Amino acid sequence: MFSDFQNFDLFPVTIYTVIGNLAVSFLCGIIISLVYRYVYKGPSYSITFVNSLVILSMITSVVILVIGNNLARAFGLVGAMSIIRFRTAVRDVQDIVFIFFSLGVGMAAGVGLYSVAIAATLLINLAVIILTLTNFGKARKRNYLLQITYPGDPETETQIERILKKHCRKIKLVNLKNVGSDQVLEAFYHVSLKEEKKNSRLLSDLTASKLIHHVNLYFDEDDVNPPTY
Repeated sequence: MFSDFQNFDLFPVTIYTVIGNLAVSFLCGIIISLVYRYVYKGPSYSITFVNSLVILSMITSVVILVIGNNLARAFGLVGAMSIIRFRTAVRDVQDIVFIFFSLGVGMAAGVGLYSVAIAATLLINLAVIILTLTNFGKARKRNYLLQITYPGDPETETQIERILKKHCRKIKLVNLKNVGSDQVLEAFYHVSLKEEKKNSRLLSDLTASKLIHHVNLYFDEDDVNPPTY
């Protein structure tokens, strides 16, 4: 009975089934990759990854089509796939989400659920775009990392403290070290600005002093090139 169940073909495969599954998975993969291109804001955009989202969806549909409802094929595929070792580190959590997105759509197309694949592609991509445009999950107050290099004398430290209190709501010294000689210090602060859109004024006031050697204001990871003065 068990062997009969394995050989039972619930979904007969024809050339039209293969073409239909690949066409739907290809179309859904294209839409997924286009949305990924639109919402991606990281520093290292990869054309290969975008193309792989399309191919991954198509390959998954073929794999599901080959397995069908055959239990022996499923275990055999697991054994074959265990040989492959993926050593490429995923850069962003969003990349993992889109990988699973392509896999899910490919599985739906592979079993012939075209309406599920297309509807899921459109609705999930719509949700991704809405979350991106509305900046959902963004922190209410943005924190910055401020780096200041200056001579370690009380006059300069007093001047820096006065400027920071003028522009910052919160100030926290996280690191202080000597640079080059005992007379030059490098300080790192976590600061929260009173007016985030006017962060250039903070830098202008700090660099206006001839005693301060160098100033960096680092944003979060989405900002590739922080301003340097």
